[in-house]
Amino acid sequence: MSYIKKQEPLDKGCIFEAGSAKSYDKESLLLYRDALIVVFLNRFPYANGHLLLAPSRHIGDINDLLPEESSELFNMMGQSINILRKHYKPAGFNVGLNLGKIAGAGHPDHLHFHIVPRWEGDHNFMTVISEVRTIPQHIENTFDLLLPDFQALISSM
Repeated sequence: MSYIKKQEPLDKGCIFEAGSAKSYDKESLLLYRDALIVVFLNRFPYANGHLLLAPSRHIGDINDLLPEESSELFNMMGQSINILRKHYKPAGFNVGLNLGKIAGAGHPDHLHFHIVPRWEGDHNFMTVISEVRTIPQHIENTFDLLLPDFQALISSM
């Protein structure tokens, strides 16, 4: 509500660089950070477990990714999907990238992928007509549920 009522500044810098000295940060919903990759929960999710995956480096175009960044992004997509399957048992996933503002990128200066778990009949007319989301689990509970799995990835390296 503070965002809607404009009690918080709308632009706090690049969201993908929040908590940049930490491997996780609950306030910014950062689940994982290493030298190449960051994983956040989407603050305005379409579904429970909606993740944002990005290179740690501030780049806006897919062609600017280094080979090791591309490789690690796809590796982390697979690991993220496995973690979401473990906890939410979705029937499928939407995995996508909006490249550029015109394509719908909310943060066009920092390339990022969306991973959205999906279930049969999970979205109804409310999302289509009024852009209202119905999420059954509070985002802080989602963070607490997923954090141990993402942090285990760091300790396994």
